[in-house]
Formats: sequence, structure tokens, C-alpha cells
Amino acid sequence: MNVLEEGKWSILNRARATVFIFTAVLIVGAAVAVWPRNQVLAQGAVQEAAALLQDEQNTIDVIGAIGPSVVAVNVEIRGTVVNPFQDLPFLPEPFRDLFPRGGRIPQVQQSSGSGFVIDDEGRVVTNYHVIRAALQTDSVEPREGATVTVEFPSSEEPIRARVLGANPDYDLALLELEDPGAVPEDARPIELADSTQVRVGQKAIAIGNPFGLQSTVTKGIVSAIGRELTSIGQVDIPMIQTDAAINPGNSGGPLLDSSGRLIGINTMIVPGMTTAGSAGNIGIGFAVPSSLLTETLADLEAGGLVGFYAATADIENRPRIGLSGSSVSDYPEEARSALSMPDAGVVVFEVAPGGPADEAGLIGATYMAVIGNQQFPAGGDVIIAAEGEPVETIQDLQAIVLDRQAGDVISLTVVRGGEEIELEVTLAVVEPPQGQEQ
Repeated sequence: MNVLEEGKWSILNRARATVFIFTAVLIVGAAVAVWPRNQVLAQGAVQEAAALLQDEQNTIDVIGAIGPSVVAVNVEIRGTVVNPFQDLPFLPEPFRDLFPRGGRIPQVQQSSGSGFVIDDEGRVVTNYHVIRAALQTDSVEPREGATVTVEFPSSEEPIRARVLGANPDYDLALLELEDPGAVPEDARPIELADSTQVRVGQKAIAIGNPFGLQSTVTKGIVSAIGRELTSIGQVDIPMIQTDAAINPGNSGGPLLDSSGRLIGINTMIVPGMTTAGSAGNIGIGFAVPSSLLTETLADLEAGGLVGFYAATADIENRPRIGLSGSSVSDYPEEARSALSMPDAGVVVFEVAPGGPADEAGLIGATYMAVIGNQQFPAGGDVIIAAEGEPVETIQDLQAIVLDRQAGDVISLTVVRGGEEIELEVTLAVVEPPQGQEQ
């Protein structure tokens, strides 16, 4: 290469180097220009995420105020079961040593639910079904070996409680603490809202003890109102439906509005199945409206088993009509049509021999109709009214008879063979037929 060519290549190399350096400077400059901007945007996003939304802050405020008032309700029943191996003479002695001696094995049954403080005395409301196993039949007296305790979130020790009053109709119970002075200072009574003013779509906050996990909070909305479901006392309740997650153990806990007021008492769910095979939430839960608690609270404070179920629990001394039956509405539409049933009423299944219904001439089912691969009692009377009041369920009949005495006469309107007839029934104390009866 001659000097001229060498100089030419030198000039070209220097030009390429200049272009490379200039390009590199542009790239680096662009990166420097972009990086701080991206960094500022990222920091801004973090700062925005750190700020609580108004709805989030509201939920936190409600939990801060009401959370200390929500308790875990624990029921424990001590008993014994017979050792099934104690009387087996052929069981080899070495194997006998594997089982406890004495013939009886101590056993403890435990269950838990939720509750909340309702007054300045520290008394607690929960579901009746939460504490029912700890009580004697149709009573609020404790069964032998049963204890009920409550645990506050800020308390280290459980507090023993007794059932003061219970209303199975509304699945509600009122607990009285043995040591009211042990109630933490931050546990204040929950204010009751007017549940008749609850609207579908409003926020709902549930606090409870699902699966034993105390002070668990979930949030959702009111999904529906007025869902008619039958309570443990066989009374239809217009439940509040919510999608706030409610699970076993939430029973008896509060359902709150955005003001922290009670709109319902969580009581049941339509369950799905967890991976462990137990019942779990699928977003359909129900709460007893707070208006029913307001209605029965004075009776609960007075003590004892109260409500319609309690009034009809005295089987031995209560006057009856002496029949069993079921609602026309319990029959599918196909069966109602095939049997030419009225739109509503009580289908008489069985009449107690020699009882008031029998003496008045009421007729029970005479055969079983097979409709759609199912059997239905048929051929008997259908009661459509009592004392001129429409009758749709056995409970309607019970309500009419409830305040009457043995010897009183009531009139029944009955559909028989497609025709309406009137019958007079003289009430008496009789042994009821099996099934739903009156």
C-alpha cells in the first residue's frame, strides 16, 4: 500500500470511529434520558398503590371499631363411650394391652362458632344451632358434661358462659358471661341497623371464626334480600343473602354495613367442597336479618326457650287436631296437576285413630300415587283454611291452635274429591302421628 492509499484508509478509519462514537453517545444519551423518567413513573406507581382507597379505609375503620366485639363461641361436651373390645374373650392378651383398661374411653366433643357483644352487660348473641348440642332437649339448661365459653380477640383466657335465652325460630341465642368483668374494655356493643332498609348491592362485611381461625374478616355485597329459608325451628325466615365468604365457624358472627352496624347474623351457606373434603364457601351465604333480633331480644333477655317452636314443644299437654301432613307446595308441579290439587293447602297424610281429626271425619291418604318415578301420599283431604284463615303449611295450623285449649272447636275448610266442605274439630290432648303433625 503506498503513502496515498495509507492516508486514505487512515481518513476513512477516523471517520468511521467518529460515526461510532457519535452513535454510541446518542444511544447512551437516549438511555440516560429515558431511565430517570421510567424510574420516576415506577416510584409514582408505588406511591399511588401505597395510598388506601376510600372503600379500603372504610373497611379497616369498621374492623378496628367492631373487631374487638366479635368472639369465638366454643362448645365442649365431655362423655364416655364403651370400649368395644372389653368383652371379647377370644382377643389375645397381647392385643388387649393395646387398648385402655377399665372398659370406658373418655371422649370430648368440641365445636365452635362466632358471636358478638350486644349490650353493656357483655352479653353475647350467637346462633342457636351453635350451642344447641350443649343444652338439654327443648331447654336452655346445660346437659351434663357440657360447657360453653367465649374468647375475645384481645383476651388470653376463654370466659365461661351460660345460655340465657334462645329462639329456635330465628336461630338465635343470648349468652350471659359468668364473669362480666372479664369483658375487654375495647369490646363495645354492636349497633343494630334496620335490616328492612338493606339494599341489594350494598357492601357487607363479615367477621367470624371460620374453621377455628379467629377474627377472620371477609367482604362482599348483599346479593339478595328476602330469601325464604326454613330455620332450625321450622319457621321460614326472609334471609339476607351475601357473597362475603362465610364458612363453618362463621355461624353467629355479625354481618355489618359500611357504618359498622349489624344488618344480619351469619347462619348458613350453600356449601361447596374443599380439597380436604369438607364444606366450603362458594359465594352463597345467608344471614338472619337484624330486625328479627330486635324483635326477639327482649324475650331472650327474659330467659328460657322462646318463640313459636318453644310454645309447641310441650307435646304432652298441648291440644291438637291429631293429624300429620305436608304442604301442597312440597309436591312437584307434575304431581299437583295429576292429583288435581288446589293451589295451596296442607295434604293430610295420616289421622290419629280416635283423635279430634278422626272424630270430625277428616280422611288421610288412602294410596300412594306413582308420578315421575316418585311416590306421593294421595286420596285424602287437603286443608285449605282454618277459622277462615288460609292455610299453606303445618305451621299455619299450629299457629291457629297454639292459643286454644282442649275442648275448643275450630272450623276447617277441606277440599275432598274436588269439592270444598266444612268440618268442625274439637281439640284434645292426643298422641300425635309421626312426621310433621298438628
